[in-house]
Parts: sequence; structure tokens; C-alpha cells
Amino acid sequence: MSAVSYVESIVVGALQGVSELFPVSSLGHSVLLPALVGGSWANDLSIGKDSPYLAVLVAMHVATALALVLFFRRDWVRIVGGLWTSIRGREVRTADQRLAWLLILATIPVGIAGLLLESLLRDFLGKPVPSAIFLALNGGVLYAAEKFARKPVETRGGRSEDTIDFSAEETMVMRAVTVEEATDVRLSKLSVKEAVLIGSAQILALLPGISRSGITMVAGLRRGLDHEDAARFAWLLATPVILAAGVLKMPSLFKPENSSSLGPALVGSVVAFIASYISVRFLTKYFETRTLTPFAIYCGIAGIGSLIYFSVSGAA
Repeated sequence: MSAVSYVESIVVGALQGVSELFPVSSLGHSVLLPALVGGSWANDLSIGKDSPYLAVLVAMHVATALALVLFFRRDWVRIVGGLWTSIRGREVRTADQRLAWLLILATIPVGIAGLLLESLLRDFLGKPVPSAIFLALNGGVLYAAEKFARKPVETRGGRSEDTIDFSAEETMVMRAVTVEEATDVRLSKLSVKEAVLIGSAQILALLPGISRSGITMVAGLRRGLDHEDAARFAWLLATPVILAAGVLKMPSLFKPENSSSLGPALVGSVVAFIASYISVRFLTKYFETRTLTPFAIYCGIAGIGSLIYFSVSGAA
């Protein structure tokens, strides 16, 4: 297979950074874009077991995870600190401690499924037609989630910081409560069953065209979270999963046969990092007041349109 060019890596990096966090499926777009452009792009950017393109995508996923770590750095400092104090004190008492364990438990199912099924599903379904079908289905799921969304559960803390209980903290100091802390406290009130169910929804994102962030948000909405909290929980859940999968597969990028793709992979990863950071900044504001409906419409049109194009052109 041909090496990935710098132009291709820049375009795909930008696409990866945006589509991984927007609920529109980065894997689906990574398959569909080369097929729609055709020519050398279809040859260079073909997903396969030993494809240099797949190795480059792995690097871009790591870049996206690092952008999420940077954006949510204050949350992760509290969460990791909560995990440490929980292990050291053998207790789960504070919101940070509980949220840390909820995130761990919620990522176990997708971690196991990814190890067992990711390569199999990618090899059989990582093609334009299945990706177009799943992208259209992704749009249908997002639309249905909005159409039949449950009202957010007010008893989990509501939207007012006045209802948040910090009595479990070791030292009670009068201080301002940040929006991020308030959100994390609400998320920590999810039950273990609810958190695991939401995290398990990520398994469906192994199908090219099904969005990880989108399907996790849908699961969160179904459990009574509002859009803002569902999005935040989806990104917190995605960070360790994307980072772990990327690090696990990163050595493939350094195989001798992929040496010519190292430069493009680095450039594309920088682009993916920047695009991801900008995307998460935009979406955290967007979901404060808006819904998944525009993304549902886009996925439906893009998926059905791509399917029609492949059917007419004979491309597979």
C-alpha cells in the first residue's frame, strides 16, 4: 500500500479531530472520505490490517485523547486525586472518589469488547457501503433520542450549585463552586448500573459510522442526564479508552514498512490535536442549550447520500 501524503494527513487529521468529538463518527468518515474522493486517496487511505493509513489514524486518535486530557485537565486532576485517596484510605466517600470508580467500571466493557472484536469488525465492516449504512443509522438513533428524550432527573443535583453537598470533604471552606465541579458532582450521583450501561454504549462505536460520543450521549440522555452532562460524561469516558487503544497500537506506526508515513503522521496528529481542542471547546458551550438534532440530520443525509453514490458509481 502507498504511504500517506502530507496533504492527506492534514485533511484526515482535521476530519479526525472534529468527527471524533462531534457525534458523527470519526471512523465512518475516515472510511467514507477516501472512497468518495477516489483516485490515489482511495489507494493511500485504505483501512487494512497492515495499512499505513491505519497506523496514522492511531496516532491521530492519541492526539485527540491528549487534547481531551488538556481541556479537562482540572477534572482529571480531581478524578485521579480522588482515585488515589480512595485507594489509600480504602473508602469511597467524596464525589471525586465516586466519579473515578464510576469511570473505571464504565470503561471495562468497551475495553474487553475492543480487544476481542475491534479487528474483526474493522476488517469485515470497514468498507464504504457498511460505513454509509451505519452512519445513516447513527443519524436515526440521534434523532430518536431527541424525539423520545426523557426529562433530565432533577433529583441528581439539578442545575443549581446551592443543591450540591460538599459535606464529605475533609475541610469545609467557603469557596465558589465551579461549573465543572458542579457537573462532576451530578455525574458522581449516577448509580454503578447506570454508569456501566452508559459506558457500554461505546461498544457500538466499534461499528464504522456509529459515533462514540453520539451513542454515549444517547445512553446518558436515556438515563436522565441533560445534554451538557451527557456530553461531558461521554468525553470523560472516551478519553482513557481512546488513549489506551492508541498507545496499545502505536508500535505499529514504527514498523519499517511505515517509516515513510512517520512525518505525515506527526503533522496530521498536530492538526488533529488542534481540531479536537477547538471542537470540545465549541461543543461544551453548544450542548448547554442545544441538542443532537442537527447532527442527526447531517448523518442521515451524509449516510444515505453516500450509499446512493456508491450504488450508482459501483464503488464498494
